[in-house]
Amino acid sequence: MKPLVVIPARGGSKGVPRKNIKLLGEKPLIQYTIEAARKVFSDHEICVSTDDQEIKEVVESLGLHVPFLRPAELASDTAGTQEVLLHALEFYKKRGYQADTVILLQPTSPFRTDVHIKEALALYDDSCDMLVSVKETKANPYYVLREENEAGWLAKSKKGNFTRRQDCPKVFELNGAIYMIHVNSLKSKPIQDFEKVRKFEMNEWSSLDIDDLMDFAIAEYILSQNMNTSEE
Repeated sequence: MKPLVVIPARGGSKGVPRKNIKLLGEKPLIQYTIEAARKVFSDHEICVSTDDQEIKEVVESLGLHVPFLRPAELASDTAGTQEVLLHALEFYKKRGYQADTVILLQPTSPFRTDVHIKEALALYDDSCDMLVSVKETKANPYYVLREENEAGWLAKSKKGNFTRRQDCPKVFELNGAIYMIHVNSLKSKPIQDFEKVRKFEMNEWSSLDIDDLMDFAIAEYILSQNMNTSEE
């Protein structure tokens, strides 16, 4: 495997202003992901893709070089993840490093560790379009999720005759922590069209994805209580 680890860190954030470099505990949020990545990969395999000069400076203060500032058109609210990844791959290709696997680690998953990354790597191979980290969802569509039908009544999102949640089929939701993508697949079709997708299951604690101030408060509480996020 020739990996390129991409850590996307856009400067704009509506849910939590300056989220990627906001202090969690005593560290900028992005530092947790950088530290996990560096325990598995060498620095030349890690790319922080950002449009923001301050984020670049924070990352480089940790000793990790940021090779470019992302173009403005790839930093808007409408810019897609696929385009950001392809831009990073092309930049490194022009510098003589042609990756065959892109590993996306979002900086909003502070409790995803190097152990998780290593375990996910052990499950990934070239037969996959993508390996993605997941957690078992609490909002099971067989049991609690409803959609409004044309008549205005709530109907089950997924049909099933289950009287207990425990009897429902397991359903997983992406937790945003780890994506391992075959470069050929990334170049050939949209990510949402991938068919050969393998899961790497993580627990509720380690799956925390910081999207808003409530998530940030939960993360701060977990740290303050010295909770072990690697255990259920």
